[in-house]
Amino acid sequence: MRLSSFPAMRLASLFLGLFLGSVWVVIVDGIGVNWGTQSSHALEPQIVVGMLRDNGFKNVKLFEADSEIMTALGNTGIDVMVGIPNDMLSTLARSTSAAEEWVSKNVTAFVSKNGVNVKYVAVGNEPFLLTLNGTFLGVTFPALQNVQNALVKAGLANRVKVTVPFNAAVYQSSTQYPSGGDFRSDIRDLMLSIVKFLSDNGSPFTVNIYPFISLYSDPNFPVDFAFFDGTAQSLDDNGRMYANVFDANHDTLIWALQKNGFGNMSVIVGEIGWPTDGDKNANPQYAQRFNQGFMKHISQGQGTPMRSGPVEAYLFSLIDEDEKSIQPGNFERHWGIFNYDGTAKYVLSLGQGTSTQLIPAKGVKYMAKKWCVFKPGANLTDSNVADSVSYACALSDCTSLGYGSSCNNLDSRGNISYAFNMYYQKNNQVPIACGFNNLATVTTTDPSTGNCKFEIMIDQSVTLTGGCNCRQVTFAGVLCLSMFVFSVLAFL
Repeated sequence: MRLSSFPAMRLASLFLGLFLGSVWVVIVDGIGVNWGTQSSHALEPQIVVGMLRDNGFKNVKLFEADSEIMTALGNTGIDVMVGIPNDMLSTLARSTSAAEEWVSKNVTAFVSKNGVNVKYVAVGNEPFLLTLNGTFLGVTFPALQNVQNALVKAGLANRVKVTVPFNAAVYQSSTQYPSGGDFRSDIRDLMLSIVKFLSDNGSPFTVNIYPFISLYSDPNFPVDFAFFDGTAQSLDDNGRMYANVFDANHDTLIWALQKNGFGNMSVIVGEIGWPTDGDKNANPQYAQRFNQGFMKHISQGQGTPMRSGPVEAYLFSLIDEDEKSIQPGNFERHWGIFNYDGTAKYVLSLGQGTSTQLIPAKGVKYMAKKWCVFKPGANLTDSNVADSVSYACALSDCTSLGYGSSCNNLDSRGNISYAFNMYYQKNNQVPIACGFNNLATVTTTDPSTGNCKFEIMIDQSVTLTGGCNCRQVTFAGVLCLSMFVFSVLAFL
């Protein structure tokens, strides 16, 4: 999903090192955050909005226009970038009426009736990723045009601006320096058409920059150059000094824009962050080092060597999402600065006021303190073990068990227990979710050890007799509803 941080820019030596032992407090205007919702047990929108306000976020970026979330953001003063998923681009490209209907339902209605401050509409999300094999190359620009025209027709074009969040692979450098930057040759004409359209309508260019991906995809990438603490040799680009990959990547884009006549175009960093699990370089220490370094970097208001002034950016992301695709890597489910339940992962000053640490979610309710584990008397050589673990992990989240991850050091029994528990928790602790061919049992003793936490999920119970979660249509929801129906029939 979020691939390429510094494509084709094989920087030689460098980078910085940071591990903020002390906490500083400054005011950083405009820092935003991405709020993703691909979670099996998502926090209620009102709780998340409370987190945004408590932590001083003034801007939020959504990947789609969820009505509950949009309503919760009403009258909060938080500026919203609302996204249109890639799978809608084809429809919006073909039909002006579809674009007008989308704008009416997802922008006009919330602006006029709910007091939502919609500032941007993000048309697609990284639609030109190389891994998408050109699927959206022909539909992104016409969809962008139709949405813009729909905003004009709705009388909102002066208030709401369109943009397209691109990944950093849409531009590259012909040298190892930012000054060699230009748009990728195979999509250059299309990119320039989009950039001109954005510029003509006073809209920004949005780019997602991920130094972590540089480190993840290239074993020879200099680790310190991914951070902001200035401990490595800098890259000298004709007198412009670069001590970190973010500045170098950002300015490669600025050069690409400038070379093509758009040097003054506004640029937004749509996603930037660091994961805390799922890879040897994804951990809370590195995430804190990167995010705190980024906050300090932009708080100084100096911008980058090619673009001075404040940087408008959205951290990625607010909360972990346990149902995201792990095709790019196991780390994809661990980008949050907060855990799935809204608890803070590490100390981080956002520079939004006087607080020196993240303020957790309030009013979160959990399921009972019980876990599903491998039976003490069960045999590791049982022929059902491998299939049971594979089944549990396929239908839950076992990414913390991978190499270099937080639960990497568990023994065999611990690995099995972790898999069983994740499946059990994801399915709302229903008794039959801790069976596994009689290999599992429920315990009230927390099996967590060291950095490896055995989770208990959020209680999302609604009103059905057994406390079933019917808010999300998942296997757990179907299982829960089936059990409810069975209990009613049995009672009759």
